[in-house]
Amino acid sequence: MSLKKNNSRHIGVWTASAFVISSMIGTGVFTSLGYQLVDINTAFPILLLWLIGGIISLFGAFSYSELASAFPRSGGEYSILSKVYHPAVGFIGGFVSSTIGFSAPAVLAAIALGKYTVAIFPQLNSTIIASVIIILFNLIHSQTLKYGRLIQDWTTIGKIVLIVFFIISGLLIDSPQNISFLPIPNDGSLIMSSSFAVSLVWISYAYTGWNSTVYIAGEVKNPQKNIHYSLLFSTAFVTVLYILLNFIFLFSTPISEMRGMIEVGFIAGVNIFGDQGGRIVSGGIALLLLSTISSYVFIGPRITQVIGEDFKYLRFFSKVNNSGIPINGFIFQLSISLIFILTSTFEQVLLYAGITFIIINTITVIGVIVLRFHQPALNRPYKSWGYPWTQIIFTISNLWILYFTFKNQPFESLIGIGIILISLIFYFSGHRITNKGQ
Repeated sequence: MSLKKNNSRHIGVWTASAFVISSMIGTGVFTSLGYQLVDINTAFPILLLWLIGGIISLFGAFSYSELASAFPRSGGEYSILSKVYHPAVGFIGGFVSSTIGFSAPAVLAAIALGKYTVAIFPQLNSTIIASVIIILFNLIHSQTLKYGRLIQDWTTIGKIVLIVFFIISGLLIDSPQNISFLPIPNDGSLIMSSSFAVSLVWISYAYTGWNSTVYIAGEVKNPQKNIHYSLLFSTAFVTVLYILLNFIFLFSTPISEMRGMIEVGFIAGVNIFGDQGGRIVSGGIALLLLSTISSYVFIGPRITQVIGEDFKYLRFFSKVNNSGIPINGFIFQLSISLIFILTSTFEQVLLYAGITFIIINTITVIGVIVLRFHQPALNRPYKSWGYPWTQIIFTISNLWILYFTFKNQPFESLIGIGIILISLIFYFSGHRITNKGQ
């Protein structure tokens, strides 16, 4: 795909925003509350968690908007980090994203969809459902841009409508829970506890996807304006939805029923809609997850495509079909996704990827400060609000999350670091092979 051709930019601000929204709203918001309630039993700290997660993501979006408007090329952190630091650093971001960063979340959403579908139709097999859905979306997005965009737009609309309906219905219930959403005396100690910090890891996962537009920047119309519009609007919008949705969970459902449970959406649905509410919510969430799967499946191959354009030994991934779609990237992504589904190891791999992504996101945001010093004359159509404090707060917050992740999950943390080291080995080995062939 030639990034210089005007017709290569076919994604408007709405579709770009739809990718961000659909990437963010997925399994996290319907699963993580139960884990937070294990150690945090009052409403105010819970809602504060979601607000803090949204603010951190918004600060990240400010930084990514500046970088992506200055370097409007698809590839996400790969393209940005290559220009800010060194191609090896960019390769790390691209390697992690293209191998597990997008495949694993799509698979997680597909398997969750399968579980919710089986709750309605017990005779079905959730693994088969997940596999079919992943194959279907890879086929759709690898064949045409038109239908891919339509599916993305309409599934995102459906996702928003479902959540808004859930929120309104929850507000109208006859018997809300006797719970205070204002601070109470013990909340201060909870907010300063390690449990609060660890819960931010779950929140961080729920907000994953706030930077999605930068992965398709080379296909966005008028990128200097539309990239930051889509990132900032979508992140702020999802933050409001998340806070309202968790308010409804707590408002409508006893904490004791949700504590330690994954299927909080199902449990809240029963309390809001009655005995048949579980089936209704299961079906609705299954449809909601289609949008998440669609966005991750669409974006992943764009990263491998850009890497293939820059590295001769990976040129295979740069090939496109007659519609300008990186077909080989889709084949690669589909293969990894099916391995995850059939081996059921994707949850652990996703944890490894989550650790590496926090590291990469932090390095990327620091890149705003680095560029301001080293390239002050660089054309920046959009400049980050609150510079440099937004970058400093984002960095400190992520280091705080990483500290507790390393402390509580040292093995997974070491594997995450191992993924980064493997990508470096692959980068330098490939360069050596290329140099020998010249």
